[in-house]
This record gives sequence, C-alpha cells and structure tokens, in this order.
Amino acid sequence: MKLSSDISAVITGGASGLGAATARQLASHGVKVALFDLNEEKGEALAKELGGVFCKVNVTDEASVDAGFEKARAAIGQERILVNCAGTGNAVKTASRDKESGAIKHFPLDAFNMIIQINLVGTFRCIAKSAAGMMTLDPIDGERGAMVNTASVAAEDGQIGQAAYSASKGGVVGMTLPIARDLSRELIRVNTILPGIFNTPLLQGAPENVKQALGAQVPNPARLGNPEEYASLAEQMITNAYFNGEDVRLDGAIRMAPR
Repeated sequence: MKLSSDISAVITGGASGLGAATARQLASHGVKVALFDLNEEKGEALAKELGGVFCKVNVTDEASVDAGFEKARAAIGQERILVNCAGTGNAVKTASRDKESGAIKHFPLDAFNMIIQINLVGTFRCIAKSAAGMMTLDPIDGERGAMVNTASVAAEDGQIGQAAYSASKGGVVGMTLPIARDLSRELIRVNTILPGIFNTPLLQGAPENVKQALGAQVPNPARLGNPEEYASLAEQMITNAYFNGEDVRLDGAIRMAPR
C-alpha cells in the first residue's frame, strides 16, 4: 500500500508510546490519522499536531468503539489502515503466599479477565469492525486495507506473574493467521508485532538505573527499544504487499530466563 494523503488510518492507543510514534510515522507520509485513546489531553494535542482527529475510545466497550469509528470516518474517511496499540498489563502470580502472614491467595479472576478484555477482545473488536468498513472500499493496487496488531515477546517468553498478560498477547499471535486468511479474499492483510522491552510510558516512570539494567539484558543493541523502531516495522508491514499473516519479534534478540 502506498502511503499518501488519500489514505486514512486508525491507531488505537494512539495518544502515546508505540501508537503515537506510529501515528507520527504515517502522518509524515500525508496519511490522515484518527487516534483512539482514553487520554483526552495527550490525544487531542497529538491530533492537533498531526492534523488528525482524536476519538475517546474504550476498546472494551462496544458502543464506545462504534462511536469512535463513526467519528473517525466522518472526519477523515473510511480507514484503509488499522494499527492496534491499545493495551495494558499486570503482574500477579497464579497463586502465592503472603510474605508476612503466609496466607495463600490466588490470582483474582476479575483482574485476569480485565487484561484479556483489553488486550485480546479489544484488539479483535477493532479488527472486526475495521475490516467490515474496509470491505466497502474499492481496492487500490490490489488492496483494500492493512492491519498491524501489537502482541509482546511475553506471548512466547512470559515471565513470573505474567499469566494474564501472556495469555492475552498469545491470543493476539494465535489469531493473526486465521484473521489474515479470513480476510484474504477481501484483499485485507493482517500482521502482528511482538515488541520486547520498549521505552514506552509503562517504563518512563521507572528510575534511570532500572531502565539501564533492563536495556543491558538485550543482546544487541543493548538498550530499550524506541517507539520509532516499532513504527518503522509497522510501516513496512503496511506498505509491503507480500507481508501477510506474520508474527514478528522486535526485541534485539532477547530471550529471558524466568525472573
């Protein structure tokens, strides 16, 4: 797909981090962008900077997502690009003992379900609704649209306390190829990026020595990933017409032992 001002894109989680970097990357080619996020202040500011539109969207809420797509399409037209960056995580052991009392407790299931609803179901909800919209378009150069999802190396390499997060991201990886096959006759491509340890808002509050220690675990380059590097790969997945049904790690070759 050739990027230009004739193309519109929706980026979930677009107000910061990986989503914001991708929005900037696409907008640099003239693409009209709609940012789905809950952070109104950052989202509105970035949309103004890029000449796009901000839509306050909760990906776990059907009506909210519908309203977001309606607003985005009214402002910039039917999207041919969807990039799913909305997501979150937690760290809770499946079952554990209290360090002081020894009391045994298990992972609260509502917390487990919340991560699945945001990272997995929320991603699929946006894919399904965007795909239905893309199907109304005429193909350009043999394509109606392209989608990029965000999983994590935790999908394959989950750490202690990451059962919910790994399950949600593993689900994103697992559904990538079937969705690509579902949408193949409609000329819509689907790929997924599995980022490693990236310098995103989730880490920006950590002390500098902690971030340096995390970056030092990466074989090469020995640092945290930059959101712009994610955006670069997302652009390649969107523009390379033979990139389809793939799950690609973007992690500096990190493979983590349990910790």
